[in-house]
Amino acid sequence: MKYYLIAGEASGDLHASNLMRELKSVDASVSFRFWGGDLMKEQGGELVKHYSELAFMGFTEVIFNLRTILKNIEFCKKDILNYKPDVLILVDYPGFNLRIAEFAKKNGIKVFYYISPQVWAWKQSRVHHIKKYVDRMFVILPFEKEFYKKFNYNVDFVGHPLLDALEQRQKAKDSFQDFVKKNNLDERPIVAILPGSRKQEIEKMLPVMAKMSSHFPKYQFVVAGVSTQEKEFYTALAGKSEVKYLFGKTYDLLEQSAAALVTSGTATLETALIGTPEVVCYKGGAISFQIAKMLVKVDYISLVNLIMEKEVVKELIQNDFNEAAVKTELDKLLNQPTYRDTMMASLNELRNKLGGAGASQKTATLMVSAL
Repeated sequence: MKYYLIAGEASGDLHASNLMRELKSVDASVSFRFWGGDLMKEQGGELVKHYSELAFMGFTEVIFNLRTILKNIEFCKKDILNYKPDVLILVDYPGFNLRIAEFAKKNGIKVFYYISPQVWAWKQSRVHHIKKYVDRMFVILPFEKEFYKKFNYNVDFVGHPLLDALEQRQKAKDSFQDFVKKNNLDERPIVAILPGSRKQEIEKMLPVMAKMSSHFPKYQFVVAGVSTQEKEFYTALAGKSEVKYLFGKTYDLLEQSAAALVTSGTATLETALIGTPEVVCYKGGAISFQIAKMLVKVDYISLVNLIMEKEVVKELIQNDFNEAAVKTELDKLLNQPTYRDTMMASLNELRNKLGGAGASQKTATLMVSAL
């Protein structure tokens, strides 16, 4: 069968690539065409556009890049019609993907959605759009099935694919000594810095995060760089702060870190499932943030706290994200054993709540059966 997939971000690339691997195991005639990244490319098929060309963050940033976004949508529609897939598989990325879902459905193409848009947080009206244009929705958070049930829409809860990705890694984990030697780091404990993957995020987050290196000289601070950004971009933002850089090794870095400073997004959940204590940080454009504040209907911004329905990890948002506040919270994680142990216990509980590995395989099997 012919599969057309669209993932617009790094996390989508990861989860879509694992899904593609499992689809190959249950469908011998598989053929892929996709929008995504390097991990999806490794699974075979044809990459149409890389997600680095698609990632725009915040309301104002989207407006400034509206012409590019609209051109991409029109190009995508034509490309889908030319390819004539048996199914369109959309992976998160709702602003773009929901428009494509409507187009595909109206053109007689079956539409599957893997990893639901966060409609439970804001724009709940999108559920009606999803019901109308998405043939099958596969959700990865336990509370999402109940949420959709309120709207009389039955969805499949398949578990979280991050658990798949992490299970595959456990067998190949380095010792701390091997890891630091291999990556030219010293013997001090590590604090990981995850400033995000988009340029706009990194510009706002990294300067403050990097300053922590001067407050905690007994630790080495290592930035998890993404391959779509140049090292010079990071070093300019970090200024004179004593930080080091690793590119394309975020999971390896988190596995070896004593704590992490993490920009809000999927990375907060990845960090939690790896078992690394973290501070969740976020600062957006002033206008975008005020609009979001009016629209968002949840008590927390991190998936960790949303799933656990309580504050497990500290969230430093907008004006609360500053040098003094980050320093205070990081000091608790590194120097207050009781505080740290409480968080670690909650992270174990989180893993249990999300279930075991197997989300990608389960989703692939359900998809092929439905087709």
